[in-house]
Amino acid sequence: MTLSRIPLLATLLLAASLPATPAAAQLQITPPATIPSPDRQKAKEPPKEKPKVAPHTITKKETAPKPSASPSPTLPATVIPAPAPDNPNVDLVFGAYQRGQYKTAFDLATARAQNGDAKAMTMLGELYSNAMGIRRDYAKAVEWYKRASDAGDREAMFALAMLRIAGRGGPVDKGEAVKLMASAAKLGEPKAAYNLALLYLDGQTLPQDVKRSAELLRQAADAGLPEAQYALATFYKEGTGVPKDLERSVRLLQAASLADNVDAEVEYAIALFNGTGTPQNQPAAVALLRKAARQGSAIAQNRLAWVLINGMGTSVDKIEGFKWHLVAKTSGKGDPELDKQLSDLPADDRAKAEAAAKKWLGQK
Repeated sequence: MTLSRIPLLATLLLAASLPATPAAAQLQITPPATIPSPDRQKAKEPPKEKPKVAPHTITKKETAPKPSASPSPTLPATVIPAPAPDNPNVDLVFGAYQRGQYKTAFDLATARAQNGDAKAMTMLGELYSNAMGIRRDYAKAVEWYKRASDAGDREAMFALAMLRIAGRGGPVDKGEAVKLMASAAKLGEPKAAYNLALLYLDGQTLPQDVKRSAELLRQAADAGLPEAQYALATFYKEGTGVPKDLERSVRLLQAASLADNVDAEVEYAIALFNGTGTPQNQPAAVALLRKAARQGSAIAQNRLAWVLINGMGTSVDKIEGFKWHLVAKTSGKGDPELDKQLSDLPADDRAKAEAAAKKWLGQK
């Protein structure tokens, strides 16, 4: 059996705590032998059209669906955790924030911001933006982020860029957002480098430049950002903006998977299962599929169902396997072949699998 997947780059990572929109994957299993990789649309340099991405899909024998264009950046209302302070003078502020004592953090930050503390200004921007200890006020958030940004704080630059893109606290201003993001990236802010890379890849706000996108992804990946590690892995896997290098791709997938990036876990599991760019290790691959399945990846749930039902890289466990098939099906990742096999299962075993799936889903 071979596992395959079409990677998808995430949309903008719009907050430090907000995981990137899940990268799409396609896994194709051709039982019982191997998992061939589906045809991929390779990026051309210079590309005649924007690199494409595909939504999460699972197919067995059908041709992989044509990718769709990556979505435009949006900014959901989510909490952007305050950055770890570079200045020890704001330790008390950050400590109060971490403990959830937002009113205390607000009071301490206000006093220090009035004395010109840029990190405290950024904290005030976070608190106003996310309604923590104070009523949400995007205009005041923009004001404090702007002051901190002018003082050279890279986290404030990035946060302000996100508000400018979303048009919160003022009109949409993508030009200013790009400038702020570029400045933050130059100062070493990995989230800014990652988002700027996606803007260069998308080709709407900025002219498309896959090589520049790859450079920025490398910067963010080297700084340890899992989403960037996963995205750059897809570049090396496809040869997009960089020379094709499966071994480097797998190393990046491994790093991102260790940081609990679910898409990377699935992709790395596939590489381990097939021995692509790394020595084959099917038991380890199955363990990763289990982990990703428990984290809610319908792709992993479907692939785990296949390996358990057919005893590929692990012992046969049809009840557990069909449980995961039914769970994946609730997320729209059905599988006609597994449906057929489920119908052939003895009634008692089918009832056990259905009960296990309902229990996992919290149903009675």
